Amino acid sequence: MTCRVVISGCSGGGKSTLLEALAARGYATVEEPGRRIVREALASDGGTLPWRDPVAFAHRAIAMAQDDHARVDGLGPLVFFDRGLVDAASFLDHVTDGDALSGLASATRYHTTVFLTPPWPELFQNDAERRHGFGEAISEYARLAQAYPAAGYTVVTLPRVSVKERVGIVLAELDAPQFAEP
Repeated sequence: MTCRVVISGCSGGGKSTLLEALAARGYATVEEPGRRIVREALASDGGTLPWRDPVAFAHRAIAMAQDDHARVDGLGPLVFFDRGLVDAASFLDHVTDGDALSGLASATRYHTTVFLTPPWPELFQNDAERRHGFGEAISEYARLAQAYPAAGYTVVTLPRVSVKERVGIVLAELDAPQFAEP
């Protein structure tokens, strides 16, 4: 049975770097839906860009998160996700003043512990796929810090420490094997 673990939190808080370090140690990982959607949209018509059509983007992120969740069985005992369904549903609720989170979060479950990366100004950078500012990233983090507990998850906020230390914290919290570093 595959255990699905979410790494979420602030944009530019070190999630992707942490996932890369976990992958380098032999763990299966799933890239953030939002980044994949933005790359697809930039390569085509741009219709699902979050700054152009946030509702379509959120619906696409929800569908992708559900597909990701369903397709990882057999990839290993632990699979780490760069964001999950709660992130996408929380964003949809934010842009529509809706209540997608309550229905979707109970249908697709991850490990009960979710790891959040807090705002880290020194790491935050804009790029072609991340056009929002640090203030928006802080607001996003605040929404997620409320959304995950509201959806029944225990949140562990990762300290602003080295990637190696963050990997150790995550694996110790999950009582997971600490494979040797590459």
